[in-house]
Amino acid sequence: MSTTGTTYAIQAEGLTKRFGAFIAVNAISFQVGQGEIFGFLGANGAGKTTAMRMLCGLSRPSAGQARVAGFDVRTQTEDIKRSIGYMSQKFSLYEDLTVTENIDFFAGIYGLPKERIRRQRDELIGKLGLGKEADKLVGGLPLGWKQKLAFSVAVFHGPRIVFLDEPTGGVDPVTRRQFWDLIYEATGQGITVFVTTHYLDEAEYCDRVSIMVDGRIAALDTPAALKKQFGTDSMDAVFYQLARGAKRGDA
Repeated sequence: MSTTGTTYAIQAEGLTKRFGAFIAVNAISFQVGQGEIFGFLGANGAGKTTAMRMLCGLSRPSAGQARVAGFDVRTQTEDIKRSIGYMSQKFSLYEDLTVTENIDFFAGIYGLPKERIRRQRDELIGKLGLGKEADKLVGGLPLGWKQKLAFSVAVFHGPRIVFLDEPTGGVDPVTRRQFWDLIYEATGQGITVFVTTHYLDEAEYCDRVSIMVDGRIAALDTPAALKKQFGTDSMDAVFYQLARGAKRGDA
C-alpha cells in the first residue's frame, strides 16, 4: 500500500477483522480523497460499524493495512484520534450540560487555546441560532438542534476527517437536508466526510458510495455510475439488489 498520504485522507488495503471464526470485515480495500464525501452503506450485520471502529483507531485489525490522515491504524492510533472528528447516532453530547458547557468541554479535550474556544464558540452559537439557548441544558433541546450542535462540536477543532455514524436518524426530512448543508460547508473547508446512513436518498449527496454485504465491499462508485451499472434510477434499488443476497444478521 502506498504511504505517501498526500492525496488520500483514508487508504485501506485488505482490512480485516475476525472475532474467533467469524469474519466481520473481510479484506476490504478502498481509498477516500481529501475533501470527499464518502458514503459507507450496508445492511445491519454488513460490518460497516466494525470497519469504522478500525479506521478511528478504536479496534485493532486482524489483518490488512490502513492509513487515516496519513497515520497507521495499528501503530499510530493516538495520532488518528487527534486528527479526526466523530459523531455517533446518539450525538455524543452531555445532556446535563448546557450548550456552552458542551462546546467548551469538547474543545478542551482537543487542547484548543481558551481564547480560540471563546471566539469560535460565540461564532458557532450565533451561526446555529442558539443564542437564547446557550445557557440551557442540551437535554431540553429539540432533536434537530442537538444534531446540528453535535456535528459542529465534532468539527470544532478543524479535523482532517470527520466520521459520522448514522447522524440523521430520527429527524424529519427538512432537518436532514439542513444537516447536509453543514456537511457541505465542512467539505468546503477541506474536511473529508466519512458517513454511514440508512437513508438511501442521502447516498445521492455523496461523491462516492461503497456498499458492504457480508463483510465485503460489494460495490463502490459514484451514485450515478452505480445506478447505471445496476440499471435503475434510485440508490434504493441498487442497495436492495445487493443486500438481498446477504447471508448474515447483525454484526
